[in-house]
Amino acid sequence: MADIELVALFQSIGLTEQRAKDTAKNKKLAPTLKTTITEAGYAEGGCDKIVGDLLYALASTASKDATTHLGYLARAISGNKLKSQDQVAAAIKFAENTTSEIKDEEFDKACGVGVTVTSEQITNSIAAHIEAIRDTLIKERYKFLGPLLAQVKQIPELRWANGIDVKNELEKQVVAIIGPRDERDLVVKGKKKDKDSKPAQLKSQKENLPSASESKKGSIPNMFLEGELAKLHKPGGNKQIKPELMEKHLKETGSKVLTRFPPEPNGFLHIGHAKAINVNFGYAKAHNGLCYLRYDDTNPEAEDEEYFISIKETVEWLGFAPWKITYSSDYFDQLYELAIELIKRDKAYACSCTPEEMHEMRGGDNGGERRECVHRNRPIEESLMEFQKMKEGRYKEGEVTLRMKMDMQSGNPQFWDLVAYRVLYTPHHRTKDKWCIYPTYDYTHCLCDSFENITHSLCTLEFRMSRESYYWLCDALEVYKPVQFEYNRLNINNTIMSKRKIAKLVNEGYVRGWDDPRIYTLPALRRRGVPPQAINGFVQDLGVTTSNSTIQVSRFEKYVRDYLDVHVPRLMVIVEPLKVVIENLPDDYLEELVIPFKPKDPAMGEVSQKGLFKFIYIDKSDFREHDSPDYFRLAVGKSVGLLHVPHCITCVDIAKDSEGNITHLICRYENGSDVKKPKTYIQWVAESAKHKSPICLNEVRIYNNLFLSENPVAHPDGFLSDINSNSLEVASNSLAEIGLREIISRSFEKSRNEFESVRFQAIRVGYFCLDKDSQLGDQGNELSDKFVLNKIVSLKEDPKKN
Repeated sequence: MADIELVALFQSIGLTEQRAKDTAKNKKLAPTLKTTITEAGYAEGGCDKIVGDLLYALASTASKDATTHLGYLARAISGNKLKSQDQVAAAIKFAENTTSEIKDEEFDKACGVGVTVTSEQITNSIAAHIEAIRDTLIKERYKFLGPLLAQVKQIPELRWANGIDVKNELEKQVVAIIGPRDERDLVVKGKKKDKDSKPAQLKSQKENLPSASESKKGSIPNMFLEGELAKLHKPGGNKQIKPELMEKHLKETGSKVLTRFPPEPNGFLHIGHAKAINVNFGYAKAHNGLCYLRYDDTNPEAEDEEYFISIKETVEWLGFAPWKITYSSDYFDQLYELAIELIKRDKAYACSCTPEEMHEMRGGDNGGERRECVHRNRPIEESLMEFQKMKEGRYKEGEVTLRMKMDMQSGNPQFWDLVAYRVLYTPHHRTKDKWCIYPTYDYTHCLCDSFENITHSLCTLEFRMSRESYYWLCDALEVYKPVQFEYNRLNINNTIMSKRKIAKLVNEGYVRGWDDPRIYTLPALRRRGVPPQAINGFVQDLGVTTSNSTIQVSRFEKYVRDYLDVHVPRLMVIVEPLKVVIENLPDDYLEELVIPFKPKDPAMGEVSQKGLFKFIYIDKSDFREHDSPDYFRLAVGKSVGLLHVPHCITCVDIAKDSEGNITHLICRYENGSDVKKPKTYIQWVAESAKHKSPICLNEVRIYNNLFLSENPVAHPDGFLSDINSNSLEVASNSLAEIGLREIISRSFEKSRNEFESVRFQAIRVGYFCLDKDSQLGDQGNELSDKFVLNKIVSLKEDPKKN
C-alpha cells in the first residue's frame, strides 16, 4: 500500500494528518497498525477516535509474542470487549503468555471484560483506603495526593474502574478531610498575599519548593507513581526463552529492581542526560532497588579520560550515588566468547563487504529492494576462522566485520544483519592494546544488561526500533533477557545538544569551553550556578511520556528562578556605578545599620556593622537627568529612599567633567527634615576603606541565549549562522556590598569551596553565582581577591527571549 493510502487509512481511525504521516514512515509500526485495523474490520469505513486510539495503542505496544494473537485482540476492541487503555495493556500481557489458542473465558477474566464498577463501589473503596492512611494524609496534605492516587489505582476492586471517576472521587474525599489547598500546599512562588500571610507563605515555600526534587526523605516523586513508569513490570514479570533463566536471575538479585545509567564517555553530559539520570537512578530508588553507572566504552577512538571523570562528578553533583561503577570493557572477554557461540549457533557470520556495499544491500539512499550479503551463508567453521583472524589483527580496519544473522526482509532497519564486531587498532584506555576488535553498541548493550541482571533497561525513544534486536540477541544466545522501555527525551529550544555541534562551537571559539554557561551541558549549567535540586525538580515535574516534545527554555528558567527565590540570600549589587556625595554629612559620618539577607525570612541571617557614609554609589539606571511624571527614582530636586536606611536622600545638583559627562551627584541626607515617605527605594553601596566597602567586582557576566531562533539547526545557512552576537555582556567596574564575603564564607562551609555554590539575588538585577575564574586570597589579604560573577537567570522572564 502506498504511503498516501496508509496515511488515509490511519486518518480514518482518528489520527491527525501529521501523526498519520509519521506512522506511515515507521517501517515497523505501519504494517502492524494496518493489520490491526484490517483485523478489527475498519479497513473500509474507519472508526471513531476512541476506538482508534485503542487500536493504535495495541499496534504500538504489542510485543512479538503478543502479535501472534493480534487479530483476536483487534477484534476484542472492535467488538467492544476492550474499552480502555488498561484493558488493552492487560490483553497484551495475557497474549504474551498464551502459546495456544486464546480461550474467551480466561481472556475475559484477565482483562476485566464485562466488569462494571459502580460509583458506589468507587466511593466505598476509596473511603476505606483513606481511612487506613488518614493520619498520613492530614500530615502530608496535598503533597501526598499523587502517591495516594497511585495507591488507589492498585486497589483490586477498582482495577477496571473508570480512571477519571476514580480521580474525581478521590479528590472530592480528600477535600472533605483536609479542606481546599492553601498556603501550606504552595510549591512555587504564589501571587502576592497580604502582609499577615507572607511569613507563613515564605516558610511553606522554603519547605516545599520544588516538590519533586526536594521531597522529604523516603518519599517518591510522582513521575514514578503515575503515568508510564507506574505501569512497568515487577521483577520476575519479563518472560524468558527458558524458565530457568528467570529462576537464576531472581535468586541472584533477590527480586530487586536493577537499573543502569549507561553513558558513552565521548563527551560531557547535557541537560537531556539529567532526565536519563533521574529516570534510571530514581526508578531504582523508588522501588528500593539499585542502579549502576556503566560506561559504554566500546569506541576508544572517541573516548577520553576527562569524560569519564566529568560524568562521575556530574552524576554525584546531581545527588545520585551509583551502586556500582562498571564498564562495558569489563565484559570484553565474555562478549568475545558469546560472539563465538553466536557463530556456532549459525546466528552470526564474517562479512567482507564494505560499508558502502552494506548500505546498498539495505536498500541504499532510495530505500530500494534489500538483499542478503553474499557471505551470509558461508560455513560456520569459515566464519569462526575469519573471526579469529580479525582478533589476531590480520585484517585492516573496515576490511572484515562480524554481523548478526537477523532478517534482511524485516520492516525494522534495526534487524538488517547488524554489525557485532569491527576491527579497530586504537588502544583502549583500560585494556590498552589487548584487543584490536571491539563490539558495537547493538551487540554489547543488551548483553551487558543481561550480565548485570538489569530488570528495567530504560532508554529514550530513538532506541524503540532497537528493542526487537535487543530481545533477539538475548534469546539467540539463551541468556537472561531484561525488558527495554523507551521514554521521551528532554529537548529544550534555543539551544543544541548534539555533542558534535557543541564540539564545533568549542573548537572554533564561539564559546569558551564545554562548561561555558551559554550552552546546556551539565558542567556548563553547574558553572552558571543552576542548583542541581532545581534541575532534578524540573525533570521530575515534567514526568515521562512516550512521545517527543520540546520544552521552552523560559519554562526551565522559571523553574530555576522559583527555586532560587526561596533558597538564596539577597545582596545590593551596583552593575553600573554612579557616585553620590552627600553634602550635609561629615567625612567621618557613620550610621550603624543591620542589613538582612532576606527581608521577612530571619533564617537567612543578616550583616551588621554597615554604615551610611558620606560617599555612596547607586546604579546609573536609578538616576535621570531629565525628570518625568511617571519616573519615581532619583532626579534633580527629587527624593528617593535607600534600602534599609531610615531616611531618604534628595538630589540637589550634578557634577560634570569638561566633556559634559556626569562625574557624581550631589545629594542631601534628609535626617532632620520633615520629608514625606518616598515612593521608591533603590540599592546602594558605601565607600569606606576602613570597612573594606564596597567590594569591587572584576567581571559581571550577563548571559543571553546563544542562538537567535528556537531551532538553530533549521537555519538555512547552518546553526553557526544563528548565533547571537550579544549572548555575553560583561561589566567590569561593578560593586557589591560587603555581605558578599559572609555569603561566600557560609557557602564554602557547606560545599567544600565550590564557587558556583555561592548564589544570591542581586536586587533588581538577577540571580548570580561566583564563577570559578574568581580568586580568593588569604583572610586579611583581600587585595589579592578577584570576583567574577555569572548571571544565573533574570528576576523575571525576559520577553526578548521569546
